[in-house]
Amino acid sequence: MCGRYALSAMISDIAEEFSTNSAPDISLPADWNIKPTKDIYIIKNQAIEIASWGMIAPWSKSDDEAARSQTSAINARSESVHEKPTFRSAFRSNRCLIPASGYYEWASELGKYKTKQPIYVSRDDNRLLAFSGIFQVWTSPSGKVRQSVAIVTRQAIGQLALVHSRMPVFLPKERWMDWMNPRINDIEEIRSLMDIPTPDAHLRFHPVSSAVNSITGSGPGLIEAIELGEPETLF
Repeated sequence: MCGRYALSAMISDIAEEFSTNSAPDISLPADWNIKPTKDIYIIKNQAIEIASWGMIAPWSKSDDEAARSQTSAINARSESVHEKPTFRSAFRSNRCLIPASGYYEWASELGKYKTKQPIYVSRDDNRLLAFSGIFQVWTSPSGKVRQSVAIVTRQAIGQLALVHSRMPVFLPKERWMDWMNPRINDIEEIRSLMDIPTPDAHLRFHPVSSAVNSITGSGPGLIEAIELGEPETLF
């Protein structure tokens, strides 16, 4: 599961990393504690757009229903995304990438960390991560058009599996365009794009302060490594 992440890059840096040629008129602020239902950047082919994190079920009939569906659909499991009613249409034709500086997991009992210890995962070369995502467009009863997105996750492997059982789906750069191509709509072909032998390549992780547990906290201090056994505070 991926339930919080960070993005501190400027929109110009995102555009350069993903070779985009269009961007929204407004820029989102840097955020080191991005939470579900927040507006986030997504990459659709050569465009940067904004979507709300958490998929709105296409059959939602009110804003309240849409909000409820978002909170339970922030992640889509790669093993079943093509079958689930909330996700299957988007998986077939509405795929995107989600830029991130890094993401947080809370340790399970599988590894050396105490249960629920916050862990920050990022690239070892400091480049942006690219989560695989799916998006959907929903129109409210009042006529407001809302774009929403879910992060596709898979079973974790390698050392990451000792932190948590799930991880976002990361694709090599040479597969990005195929992933975002709506003309590729054969289910088995799309699923094969996610078949990566080393999805944890170039990833690193370290424990961070429990301050990230607060939904109101943000700031670069959240991603700083801590020595376990020290007081877990930013102050």
